[in-house]
Amino acid sequence: MINEYVDLNTLGPSKLHKALIILSIPVTIICLYLVFIWSPVERIMGPVQKIFYFHVAAAMICYLAFFIVFLFSALYLFTKKRKYDLLAGVSGELGVLFTVIVLITGPIWARSAWNTWWTWEPRLTTTLILFFMYVAYLVIRNLEMEWQKKARLSGVFGIIGLINIPIVHFSVQWWGSTLHPQVIAEQDTGSSGLEPSMYFTLMFSLFTLSLIYFILLQKGYNAEKLKLYAQKMKNRKYEKMMD
Repeated sequence: MINEYVDLNTLGPSKLHKALIILSIPVTIICLYLVFIWSPVERIMGPVQKIFYFHVAAAMICYLAFFIVFLFSALYLFTKKRKYDLLAGVSGELGVLFTVIVLITGPIWARSAWNTWWTWEPRLTTTLILFFMYVAYLVIRNLEMEWQKKARLSGVFGIIGLINIPIVHFSVQWWGSTLHPQVIAEQDTGSSGLEPSMYFTLMFSLFTLSLIYFILLQKGYNAEKLKLYAQKMKNRKYEKMMD
């Protein structure tokens, strides 16, 4: 039996949400300072290399967002609780947003590194496929049909879509691309291959974008609950008019 229950009594932002928003302000300022002032300029590419702190961090967050889609899709299919479907949908939207950031910052970085805006190397190609897969996921969620059918169909799609994440992540190793760098860890040594200050800045950028992701996830979930509340009030008004 489908459980349509979503707690509409907590439509406003929680204390945790407000605290995260307040925390995000100094964290974002510190992140920008670390990226543009504190971290050293890379010798070969120069200042344009600094875009990689946002590029790589955004890629990690899109992995996280699509894993959350997988997790809440599975929970919805198992429990039939609508709140899990809503959370999966919001995370899917955020995952597409962060993938767009990856696909925009990547070519800007590639222009300096490879002297071309785009090349059909494995990482870029699989990331583009990942983007279109989750755009299709959002299209499914906006089809004109009963929400239960949409939730079930998009839930299955959200689970299947996770298969592409390891393909994107390991594409460089599997297909032997010499263009896309290993910025997190070298395959032989397991070390980062970055100067300590660069590695710290990258990790702090990842923390910052993670914080922003969770803020947007909660805000998007609250927005979806408001939509349900508005629809509920509209239905009640319609029923009274019919009476």
